[in-house]
Amino acid sequence: MTDSVQSQIDSVIKGNDIVLFMKGTPQMPQCGFSQRVSAILAAHEVPYVSINILLDPAVREGIKIYSDWPTIPQLYVKQEFIGGCDIVSEMHENGELADVLKPFVKAA
Repeated sequence: MTDSVQSQIDSVIKGNDIVLFMKGTPQMPQCGFSQRVSAILAAHEVPYVSINILLDPAVREGIKIYSDWPTIPQLYVKQEFIGGCDIVSEMHENGELADVLKPFVKAA
């Protein structure tokens, strides 16, 4: 894996409050797990940046190295790796995710 890919990933994560690395886009997810996490974020009404890892194999492999996590999707909030679909779903169900995302909820 090239350092430039790791730098690119690091720059996106550090430059945005909430980043979701996913298969596809929020409007057209390409797997059920990515669809689930993007739907959870939509339910919380938070703005986020999504990165479609299917567009670049280097990013697809690079994010797994960056996080030391083998699966996609991957959610980052304020540069912290939150987890994949199972962890995000569990946090959503028990209310933890609402606490993490509260500072980013769009004003009504």
